Amino acid sequence: MTDPQVQTSDDERRVVEMLREGRKRIEAELEKVIVGQKAVIEQVMISLLSGGHCLITGAPGLAKTLLIKSIAQVFHLDFQRIQFTPDLMPADITGTEILEETGEGRRRMVFVKGPIFANVILADEINRTPPKTQAALLEAMQEHQVTAAGQRYPLEEPFFVLATQNPIEMEGTYPLPEAQLDRFMLNVVIDYLPREDEIAVVEQTTSRRPAAIEPLFSGEDVLAFHDVVRKVPIAREIIDYAVRLTAASRPNQPEAADFVNQWVSWGAGTRASQYLVLGAKSRALLAGRAHVTVDDIQSLAQPVLRHRVLVNYKAEAEGVSVGQVIGRLVESVEAPGG
Repeated sequence: MTDPQVQTSDDERRVVEMLREGRKRIEAELEKVIVGQKAVIEQVMISLLSGGHCLITGAPGLAKTLLIKSIAQVFHLDFQRIQFTPDLMPADITGTEILEETGEGRRRMVFVKGPIFANVILADEINRTPPKTQAALLEAMQEHQVTAAGQRYPLEEPFFVLATQNPIEMEGTYPLPEAQLDRFMLNVVIDYLPREDEIAVVEQTTSRRPAAIEPLFSGEDVLAFHDVVRKVPIAREIIDYAVRLTAASRPNQPEAADFVNQWVSWGAGTRASQYLVLGAKSRALLAGRAHVTVDDIQSLAQPVLRHRVLVNYKAEAEGVSVGQVIGRLVESVEAPGG
């Protein structure tokens, strides 16, 4: 398959070169405070460059908050952390109206913006708050706006939500509904570090203060990246492969394999195909390529599909995880070029 050529303006070429040259600088800045986690950093970067939201799953103490805050500093974006608790109200996120006295002795209602009015939002332990409060975040994620007392307030762009879930303490949690899970572009899983990396973390954090992160880009640069990512060319056969991969996850459909009908109760929707393609474009740019490959699609199959494919009780009884199902999907769906 020949590489398609990118038809770009001079400004777009400048943005592409800025991103290609900036990747090593970004990694160098993050390495000041983050050890290892290369795949996690790449996936979060892909979400940011694609303009999508990210769900991060991992045990406590794995530097989830530090990672997101550091990325926000690299891109010089306004960062806010919201700790989700059972008593958190929607107004605690979006903001509320208060009665204010004017200089003429009159009173008026004034909207005071909540912490959602930032570029990067870390929604910590999002599954610990009731559905009503989760729904307040849903409008912001989907529409990039907040509605209060019938008035719409647009959010500042770029707007990026990273939500964390603790997989250990499930008591007192409110699992996210499928409709909200589908709004997250990727589900990034942070695992424990290898021993050598953990030794490096302990040495680094107990011997000196962390170095300051230097901002490399701006919010305007991020918006320019969003535009350029969408213009990365992709062969129709690669798009067809992404669609077939998604369709194969749906049980009782013509494209479904026997193991899908046996283990899956609900498959991924069209948004998964869109995010596979959009994420693959971002990954290609980060790798310094001007075209998308099959490997780009396959490398994103797990983070794009793992929160959209629901395994049934039979799979759980047989010890089959959603990750194993997705792995078999990648193996079973024929890729372009064999």
